[in-house]
Amino acid sequence: MTDAASPTAPPEVLPDGAIPAATLVIMRPSECGGADEILMVKRSTKMAFAAGAVVFPGGRVDPDDYHVARLYGFRIDEADGAARVAALRETLEETGLAVGWPELKEGEVAEVRRALLGGTLLSDILTARGDRIALESFVPFARWCPNFKEARTFDTRFYAVAAPPHGHELTVEEAEHSHIFWASADATLAMADRGEVSVIFPTRRNLERIAQAADFAGFSSHSRQFPVDLVTPWIEDRDGQSHLCIPSHLGYPVTSEPFDRVRRG
Repeated sequence: MTDAASPTAPPEVLPDGAIPAATLVIMRPSECGGADEILMVKRSTKMAFAAGAVVFPGGRVDPDDYHVARLYGFRIDEADGAARVAALRETLEETGLAVGWPELKEGEVAEVRRALLGGTLLSDILTARGDRIALESFVPFARWCPNFKEARTFDTRFYAVAAPPHGHELTVEEAEHSHIFWASADATLAMADRGEVSVIFPTRRNLERIAQAADFAGFSSHSRQFPVDLVTPWIEDRDGQSHLCIPSHLGYPVTSEPFDRVRRG
């Protein structure tokens, strides 16, 4: 349920060894009407982090992502720029959807994807093609860094973007994912409640937040009303039961969950 009196978070501190990462919420109008659909991927059960969970596309920031960010104008905040590049690159690698790359024609996507998966640097591809990428089209709305002493801790920046037109079938990169689908935030949450999919704590909280808006334009407007502060969930005792909590000032309708119901990743 919604927590109307959620506590204030502890001071913002990035956990030691946190790995920079980015994820992309890609939204498109539903053919059946209603709320926008979101592109979701199911992680392989063999992955060390969030194995078997349904997540948004994304991954860690690579050194070349900083280089690309410098080339395309994100010099003021290179960490933000590199994260945007990582979100673009990882989404193309993982799903075959070219987001934020208006000059990449649909018939060229498969070749560029193969090149990236084969180890070719994005900066080399862009230089050879003479293309620009539209990093400004990504709407920043969250930054999460859970600190549960898992095998890996990710400092993940979240962005939203409108899905580009495409006619080709999207497919997962099988080393990391097993399934791909479009569904509204509410529909994905309902699937999780029925036990049909598994979602980790940050994904659930962000799906609940996205579900407050009907479409990309509405969610973009919502996002601009709140700061993008670091979210590091903490454990708090409430009436003898441990709860995992997040701050109350960042636009999330649910800010705590009993710890024994949380899937951390």
